[in-house]
Amino acid sequence: MKIKVLEDILEANDHIALQNRSLFDKSRVLVLNLMSAPGSGKTTLLETTIKSLGKEYKIGVIEGDIETTRDAERMEKLEIPIVQINTKSVCHLDASMIKGVIDDLPLEELDFLFIENVGNLVCPAEFKVGEHHKVMLLSVTEGDDKPLKYPLMFRESSVMLINKIDLLPYTDFSMESAKANARQINPQLEIIELSCRTDEGLSRWLDWLRGNLIS
Repeated sequence: MKIKVLEDILEANDHIALQNRSLFDKSRVLVLNLMSAPGSGKTTLLETTIKSLGKEYKIGVIEGDIETTRDAERMEKLEIPIVQINTKSVCHLDASMIKGVIDDLPLEELDFLFIENVGNLVCPAEFKVGEHHKVMLLSVTEGDDKPLKYPLMFRESSVMLINKIDLLPYTDFSMESAKANARQINPQLEIIELSCRTDEGLSRWLDWLRGNLIS
């Protein structure tokens, strides 16, 4: 019975996600669903990305959090269109939540729309929101076994960003194992190593974004 209920929920969600995607395609805006565990560096990555691309492109953000508007307040300093979604007890964003705030964004003017999902390695991967790509952020402080423990997140993502590589000397994180584990789950997964603190590897991430723009 529980499996049937979940199937119904996901089917209804996917229907709305298709509507969102159609609108994003019509507006010619590339939509990225950014997912990670709490503390992996999603907001810092967005800040760094927006500062790097903001002079070339128009960028908007949807911020998802269970409570508070702290991340959205950080984004406001960058003077970009931003919408906050507080999910209360829900551990993910879904397509209906995104549909509810689309009209608050100038989609026709945007090149990129980043959706910062709630920090969680399970639920966000299950729910499509209309994005073109899911982007998974893994920090070296979390451990290289995360792809094996949370396979759906890595299977559903187009890109895995391995963040905080400046901290590698202070951890037992194995880059080789992390990549092997991730590609065991998703052989087509793009993997980019970077540090938002030092900007190492950032150019490759920016090039990937530019290369996937909707023309």
